[in-house]
Amino acid sequence: MTGITGLGSLTQSSTVLSNAKARAEDSRFDDLVKSAQSTVSSDKVLKHDTRLNGDIASDFSSSHVSKADKSARISGFAANTAKAHGKKTIDKTSKLYEKSLELESFFVKMMVDSMRKTVTKANGDAGFAQKMYEDMLYDEYTTALTKNAGFGIADAIYLELSR
Repeated sequence: MTGITGLGSLTQSSTVLSNAKARAEDSRFDDLVKSAQSTVSSDKVLKHDTRLNGDIASDFSSSHVSKADKSARISGFAANTAKAHGKKTIDKTSKLYEKSLELESFFVKMMVDSMRKTVTKANGDAGFAQKMYEDMLYDEYTTALTKNAGFGIADAIYLELSR
């Protein structure tokens, strides 16, 4: 049986070529990291941002910033229980209210996810990318619902925690 001559040198040269490509890619990545480090310093990064890397859902930090939000009327569900707390207004600019909105958003997300499960899709089973996109889309829907629907769950949470 005769072997194919030159096969060893061919595989060796392809290995050398792939190693060279990997080193070039590593070098480009290192250059990119160095340029990013020179443009962004740690004092420019917000320290109070609690979102995870890659978290693209909107947050509530800029939802309530006007002077009127310092003494906003209680709305929604919490308006029914406001008499028991003896308060008629709340501070919607506080960190506590922002976290209360995030908790309300979590509850609304659970509600919307339960509603989504009842819908039968015409095209059958969706792929991974479509499921991921729809989940991100519904995250944004729940954020918009929380900001605009006036459920009052965040107000009730704020009232309970601010006692």
